[in-house]
Amino acid sequence: MSDDEREEKELDLSSSEVVTKYKGAAEIVNKALQLVVKECKPKAKIVDICEKGDAFIREQTGNMYKNSKKKIERGVAFPTCLSVNNTVCHFSPLASDTSELEEGDMVKIDMGCHIDGFIAVVAHTHVVQSGPITGKQADVVAAANTAAEVALRLVRPGKKNKDVSDAIQKVAAAYDCKIVEGVLSHQLKQFVIDGNKVILSVSNPDTRVDDAEFEENEVYAVDIVASTGEGKPKLLDEKQTTIYKRAVDKNYHLKMKASRFIFSEINQRFPILPFTARFVIVLHLF
Repeated sequence: MSDDEREEKELDLSSSEVVTKYKGAAEIVNKALQLVVKECKPKAKIVDICEKGDAFIREQTGNMYKNSKKKIERGVAFPTCLSVNNTVCHFSPLASDTSELEEGDMVKIDMGCHIDGFIAVVAHTHVVQSGPITGKQADVVAAANTAAEVALRLVRPGKKNKDVSDAIQKVAAAYDCKIVEGVLSHQLKQFVIDGNKVILSVSNPDTRVDDAEFEENEVYAVDIVASTGEGKPKLLDEKQTTIYKRAVDKNYHLKMKASRFIFSEINQRFPILPFTARFVIVLHLF
């Protein structure tokens, strides 16, 4: 076996060290999720909750591998997002945003953590109220949860991505709900949050993916989004995009000194994984 082959072999789940890092990242991000859920109360500012989630991940990962001879990158793999009601996903506002949670809001939380580039992501739906949820809110939560459980049982060696897509749509239909179009579940690799193998939530003329078969020792982030509506995302308001990821396959020719400085900082702090513009603003770059 060549050195390259040995290195590649060590980067999947056949390596106990890799498994340990995945588990460590998963433990931290699940604790962060519990913290965020507790903070979801009426009149709480969304940006404050997002910042607390990210800060917890940075603190906990910062305490790991302190004495390692080799530098181990670790921290936030995907910024904490709180997407409320009709907002589908990935809302992580700027510090100046004054949006607050209200009683009865349905909040979709998603966030990610990594240790040495091995990524664990988590998502959860929480309704801001003390009592049990009923009606359509209960239906859509049950649909998403059941679909996720079915998907996890189908992401197995020998099964195909289409098997998952077909199954989760049938589950949602049983609850009189729809799986939201355009949602992709990606294979995860070291420092890669959007791998080439993809599970498409719903096939349509505008979005298609290659057929793929799951293999031994692969890792996937399964993302299930259900709706009581048609499952077709629509633009309801102009929320500013705040989450970015550098396109590593592109070259940037920046003429302005300020632009080159900003890109240099981003390249040093967030060379591969997604980040929120809040981190950049903290650096007083804008």
